[in-house]
Amino acid sequence: MHMAELEGVRLHYRIDGDPDGAPVVFANSLGTDFRLWDKVVPLLPKGLKLIRYDKRGHGLSELTPFPYKMGTLVRDVEMLMDHLGVKDAIFVGLSIGGMIAQGLAAKRLDLVRAMVLSNTGSKIGTREIWDQRIADARAGGIEALADATMQRWFSGAFRQTAEFHAWRAMLVRQPLEGYLGYSAAIQGTDFMTPTSGLRLPTLGIAGTEDGSTPPDLVRETVGLVPGSEFYLIRGAGHLPCVENPEEYAQVLGDFITRQGHV
Repeated sequence: MHMAELEGVRLHYRIDGDPDGAPVVFANSLGTDFRLWDKVVPLLPKGLKLIRYDKRGHGLSELTPFPYKMGTLVRDVEMLMDHLGVKDAIFVGLSIGGMIAQGLAAKRLDLVRAMVLSNTGSKIGTREIWDQRIADARAGGIEALADATMQRWFSGAFRQTAEFHAWRAMLVRQPLEGYLGYSAAIQGTDFMTPTSGLRLPTLGIAGTEDGSTPPDLVRETVGLVPGSEFYLIRGAGHLPCVENPEEYAQVLGDFITRQGHV
């Protein structure tokens, strides 16, 4: 268990793979911790330094008061990478993690040599949608949002499995202030202009059953970056690394290899 003492926050992180290998940094979604990547990490090519972290207000990282701003969340991982001496990483971000990836690439291209934007967008939802979710969560806790969220996150087939209930439990056990903070950060973010100015290798990954960031949104977002690639995982929802880890790891591993990063 590793904790980074950073300016204004303590972040929980984990490093797998080769400690001297080429770095790959993972940022996960709202309402999950870094166990999101557990099934994918063992399937990736050997020789990589695989870095995962819990965002502030999630998992074992420090909980700070609502609201959060996207600039703060980008700064968190920027500080973590500087703390670990990591540069020229491939950055893999899912959902809000993909927004963090876009913001970090726009700010510190020395840290990011390529990015994977998974199940994300340059803008996600509307101010009204997030206002309602924040109000509902304040009134009834994350539990009040859980069933609708699970419908958006997972395919019907996965919702019939025993594992599904573990992911629902993970969501509702996240700190409420952390969930609210990230909701506010998403609500206030539109990266269309900065992302359209990026020039780095980019892969978009989407799931056909994703009710949170549909494939067209992901395709539109990665299309802002010239020369980007797009891959659609059929039968998967918002977290294809959970539902289809083998296919997800194959696509991600192939992209990493094509960058000469192994």
